[in-house]
Amino acid sequence: MRKHAFRLAAGLAAVSLSATACGGDATGEETTAAGESGSSCDSVTLGFIPSWTDGLSNAYLWQNVLEDRGYEVEFEEISDAAPLYTGLAEGDVDVYPSAWSEVTHAQYMEEYGDSIEDLGAWYEGAVLTFAVPEYTEIDSIADLAENPEMFDSRIVGIEPGAGLTDTTKNSVIPAYGLDEAGYELVESSTTAMLAELQSAVDAQEDIVVTLWHPFWAYSQFPLKDLEDPEGALGEPEALHILATEGFSDRCAEVADLMGELQLTDEQYAALENTVVNEYGEGQYAEGVEAWLEANPEVAETLKG
Repeated sequence: MRKHAFRLAAGLAAVSLSATACGGDATGEETTAAGESGSSCDSVTLGFIPSWTDGLSNAYLWQNVLEDRGYEVEFEEISDAAPLYTGLAEGDVDVYPSAWSEVTHAQYMEEYGDSIEDLGAWYEGAVLTFAVPEYTEIDSIADLAENPEMFDSRIVGIEPGAGLTDTTKNSVIPAYGLDEAGYELVESSTTAMLAELQSAVDAQEDIVVTLWHPFWAYSQFPLKDLEDPEGALGEPEALHILATEGFSDRCAEVADLMGELQLTDEQYAALENTVVNEYGEGQYAEGVEAWLEANPEVAETLKG
């Protein structure tokens, strides 16, 4: 998603891990980086889906904070939500730093929640949306059924395993009769959806896409959300930091620190825009550093 939106598909460089020995106390018990006698917190593996830039931005934020505190960090890039939650539950991933666990990914929490710890919510009021360009002459999802020709009967979506995709197929489309109107949900990827959105906007053509708040695309494209009178997209939810079971015991300091993060709309919008658009692929870490310098109150909370 760089350089406007579309180079996110390229892989991010993984950060190599090495064990961190932290010495012992007078009784001979080992003390780790987490400050827990007899436990081990040599590394923290952050799992995220690269094209979902809330997770990407937060992963690089936590890399900055944790490495500054002497921890070593590894990234695990995963293509879809299901394997990400599986990896979290099985311990292949330590932390998912931006989970839509209340509504959008509720089915994964039902399946894996017993093996997952919730470290806290960092953002309130996240929502799923259907969006169109500002120049498109409809204002509600209910209007789509009457105007399939405007959109070539296509709803441009994202990854097949995304909670938004499931909600679109099983809630929004039947609630508004879009299947009966002949609409097809195009399941692709966030990167491909943004590419189609870019092309449509450049040509001043109508398009309807599945989106969400918070997301940087709203600052880059002239978009408006369609009203959802049936409430088919679900209620607003908080975004959570999830960890594998036992993480707060093994890495108590990290778990406590992650529980302290809370960002406003303005703070998060600036973080995502700085990391994704102003700096972009290959310079995500520099983008986080610039954002922390511009937000000293957050830096003070996280870095002490």
